[in-house]
Amino acid sequence: MHDLLCGLAANPALPTELVDRLVAVADDDIAGALAGRGDLGRARAAALAARVDGSGVALAYSGRLHVADIDPLTQADAALALLDEGAGPPEWARLLSADPACERREKLAGCPGLPPDVVETLAADPEVSVVAELGLSAGPDTAARLAAHPHTHVRRAVAANEATPPAVLAALLTGRGLPAPRHCAVCEHEDTPFAHDPHCPRPQCPLPPGAACDGSHGSALHDIRHAALRNPATPTEAVVAFVDHPSALLRWAVAERPDIPSQAGAPLASDPVPVVRASLAENPAIDDTLMRRLASDPDPGVRRGLAHNPRVPLDVLTGLAHRTKIGATLLPRIATCAPAEVEELAMSPEPAIRMLVAHRRDLPPAIRDRLAEDPDAKVVNAVASHPGLSARRLGALVDRHGTRVLAQVAANPDAPPALLEELTRHEPPARKVLRAVARHPAAPAAALLVCLTDSRARPVAAGHPALPPAVVVELLSDPDRAVAEAAAANPSLPQEVMADLTSRL
Repeated sequence: MHDLLCGLAANPALPTELVDRLVAVADDDIAGALAGRGDLGRARAAALAARVDGSGVALAYSGRLHVADIDPLTQADAALALLDEGAGPPEWARLLSADPACERREKLAGCPGLPPDVVETLAADPEVSVVAELGLSAGPDTAARLAAHPHTHVRRAVAANEATPPAVLAALLTGRGLPAPRHCAVCEHEDTPFAHDPHCPRPQCPLPPGAACDGSHGSALHDIRHAALRNPATPTEAVVAFVDHPSALLRWAVAERPDIPSQAGAPLASDPVPVVRASLAENPAIDDTLMRRLASDPDPGVRRGLAHNPRVPLDVLTGLAHRTKIGATLLPRIATCAPAEVEELAMSPEPAIRMLVAHRRDLPPAIRDRLAEDPDAKVVNAVASHPGLSARRLGALVDRHGTRVLAQVAANPDAPPALLEELTRHEPPARKVLRAVARHPAAPAAALLVCLTDSRARPVAAGHPALPPAVVVELLSDPDRAVAEAAAANPSLPQEVMADLTSRL
């Protein structure tokens, strides 16, 4: 019954009086479904938040609740959500900065526009996690001050904060100009020297795998450097010193930098760790010379990364298509091709190259239709879901290529009801087709009934508004809770049945 009520709470056809009835009895789950309703309104939202405190958070974030609707003493989490949106008054921030729950003070520390006195209070909080949260989002002055905090957890947060001054980020990266930290998560919990077993058998152990401290806070300092290297505000000249660092994780972070100069990228192109080279290959900051060098890399992951680089030369990309499995996706470079380039790719004698451009969904009709007539099934499969293809042409694709294109044809937004029904009865059957049809807005009742025979398509089909009302009612008693809940959320469920379900409350 509870699953049905959750489904009803999300049903867009639920009458107003039944919405009120559910608000009056809502628990956390029902309130979560009600909070997503477009017709909830401010009065109901306030009533729901007053009944179920947790729902106030979602309602505040969605703009359904205002300052006048919330009592920060009894609805602290909703008040924090408004503060996080920059909509709460300073008095709330001062009140919550003394909240006994550490989790709330942490949340407050991440809110924007806090009054200076609240920032000072949080910076002096006895819980390191609160101060670290402040360090993650503080302005330049506070971040610079917290960079000298004695605990590495706070320093790591400051290293990830893009508002931290560049000179301070460079100091966190090199360790120069800052007092040595005195505490880390390892030496707080263990006698040093200590190296944490990556396969630690202790339940709920607070230390990450591989954490270690011999008094110098080694793994924590590594984490600080990693955060600083990933921070785009860290000066480039401080970053390039790490291209040959012993840590592959740090070299990986350098390879991803959008400001990496060519001379720094060159040694990374020979890095012994493939994921470092792959990240470099995908980085649009590298020049054509480096891209052409990486195009011959023996690792397919590196070549695949290069294929996803938005600045890869088109001739390099077409060369990669011959010998690298790129996947069924629209590549960034293909998405920005000029009309002449699109025409050139579509006329290529190589199916792998024609398939690249077939993934575009803004092709000129003549090119789209030509690719739909392609003799290669992979090319046709790439273009089959393209909007604008006629019902006749979609049917012809199925006749020529069968199961190889069924799922993509079923996903085509212009596939007509008759074709969708035909696809569900295709022999041999294809389960992916049933899932695609179950999601299709134009799916007719007959096709949806077939979709109900598939365990993965069944919950989707149960919520489709084209399903006959009698079938929807029958699905309310389905042993699969997801199916029953989807049926309860189906707008085709008769309103008298909705009323009967809520009358049992």
